[in-house]
Amino acid sequence: MAIEVIEFDRGRWAVAATHPSKEHLALKHLARQGFETYCPRIRRRVRQGRRYMDKLRPLFPGYVFVEVPLRRAEWRPILSTYGIKTIIRFGGEPAMLDDGLIEALKNRESDGAIAHPAAPYQVGQQVRMTGGAFDGVVATILSVNSNERLVVLIDLLKRGVRTSVSTENILPTVDGLAP
Repeated sequence: MAIEVIEFDRGRWAVAATHPSKEHLALKHLARQGFETYCPRIRRRVRQGRRYMDKLRPLFPGYVFVEVPLRRAEWRPILSTYGIKTIIRFGGEPAMLDDGLIEALKNRESDGAIAHPAAPYQVGQQVRMTGGAFDGVVATILSVNSNERLVVLIDLLKRGVRTSVSTENILPTVDGLAP
């Protein structure tokens, strides 16, 4: 009884490092060569002049994903593509990612951008400070920054004081009462 192994020609994804801020150029030239590419993006609020605007920025700055079919050994042309610095490799062969990872990223996209998970803290929420001089003090969140810091309002000596704290140093309260 002979067992026949069937090999499917489904692609796997390689990670290509790009020159700084040249992801769009790399994607365009890789597409011209017939490679399927993917560069997940997120919306970031950036300041432009006196205004703040939401811009699409790469989720992994400096990297793009390139699908290389299993039977296709000609991945070396990727190295000479405009905008590409190198391919991430282990022992001379490209480090390949499973299709499932790329599909999971694509499934989280909405309007061309990866959707952010819901924030654990909301503006106006009551929190309890932990550790340091303000251990146990209840504060109100005024704003949430993207770099895991919160601006909170603490009531000290009958006066509101604004301060910035790390999300590691606070706990949510239950109905305004400290847990």
